[in-house]
Amino acid sequence: MLNTHDILETINMIDNENLDVRTITMGISLLECIDSDINKACDKIYDKICRYAKDLIKTGEDISKEYGIPIIHKRISVTPIAMLVSACQGKNPVKFAKTLQKAADTVGVNFIGGYSALVHKGFSAGDYALIESIPEALACTNNVCSSVNIGSTKSGINMDAVAKMGKIIKKSAELTADNQCIGAAKLVVFCNAPEDNPFMAGAFHGVGEPDCVINVGVSGPGVVRAALAKAGNCDITEVANIVKKTAFKITRTGQLVAQEASRRLCVPFGIVDLSLAPTPAIGDSVAHILEEMGLEQCGAHGTTAALALLNDAVKKGGVMASSHVGGLSGAFIPVSEDAGMIDAARSGVLTINKLEAMTAVCSVGLDMIVIPGDTHEDIISAIIADEAAIGMVNSKTTAVRLIPAIGKNIGDELDFGGLLGSGPVMPVNTSSPSKFISRGGRIPAPLQSLKN
Repeated sequence: MLNTHDILETINMIDNENLDVRTITMGISLLECIDSDINKACDKIYDKICRYAKDLIKTGEDISKEYGIPIIHKRISVTPIAMLVSACQGKNPVKFAKTLQKAADTVGVNFIGGYSALVHKGFSAGDYALIESIPEALACTNNVCSSVNIGSTKSGINMDAVAKMGKIIKKSAELTADNQCIGAAKLVVFCNAPEDNPFMAGAFHGVGEPDCVINVGVSGPGVVRAALAKAGNCDITEVANIVKKTAFKITRTGQLVAQEASRRLCVPFGIVDLSLAPTPAIGDSVAHILEEMGLEQCGAHGTTAALALLNDAVKKGGVMASSHVGGLSGAFIPVSEDAGMIDAARSGVLTINKLEAMTAVCSVGLDMIVIPGDTHEDIISAIIADEAAIGMVNSKTTAVRLIPAIGKNIGDELDFGGLLGSGPVMPVNTSSPSKFISRGGRIPAPLQSLKN
């Protein structure tokens, strides 16, 4: 039973501490839309998305208005499009991307994800065709997001896919060089990709999911930072307890929104992703939480330990507030989307090497990092391989979203606007990994994969 204190506390979180529900994401299966005729397949896709998601925007706005909870984005994720491409070989997959964009425009969502391929153990013809088409697809659409899963703990790492994705990321940036290289910002490369992730650019509707489902992603770095600031000079154990209690309150809000959206749309409730997803807004930063714990600036020695504490406490608190937790869940560290991370990167305290270490203990990976435009594609592939290895060995999701800033050098900046924010061009190690990347093949799955 809610009491007056709980209600007033939540109101303060929303009004003064940037608490929000980051996204309501409707997952839609497109398996019944598979057709050897690409035009028929696209017609089926458009009709199904519009039929299921026609009330998504209104429902989100109604819930936000009634409960006073900001719901920032409404999004759609669909079955990995590579599965549909396989049925109509020889046709340009970009037609599917344009269909997704048309559907997104019709129903009014912010993003639509699922222009994706799962190639952690190898390529089908449809996978290969879709991956080759990603740069063009992202350049000719505004709201379509793409992802490729190149590894898993069970299968190892597909190094042929890793090599391919270095080229694809570079080309995606080049084709959108006149628009802040935004194509690369809508593309993420995964190891251990989850099937129920509501966050872009990595959201897709997994084959084990229902025909349609509602997943919700919550946020609230500002709430956690404010709680720690009020606590003052307590010890580390108390810091963890404060984060747990605060994460419970944040996730409870997401659970309420998820259940209401599910009921009103007559769609099953899937999961709440109990994440701390930052924005470029002042006071909504994961980096500032770490600094509130006692670091002079995010990236200093001790950052990885502080982030490990934060991530663990968020999960422990969140799982008590929701009946179904999934997605990525934990603390995100996207550089360009976090005001504190941006400042730390500009000052040189936060480096890519330090970010890589941090990804071993946080939710995702090297996210929204701007690198020099002349970075060789093999270096991009090697960064992907390193990050995938962390995910594979630790049985966790890791991801890479790098943006080569075409025509720009270290110290320059890209500005994406909105939630994607802005970021400085960060230096990378330019020693060549080309011989290693060119070997191809597959890194075998680690011993811990043998759990059957």
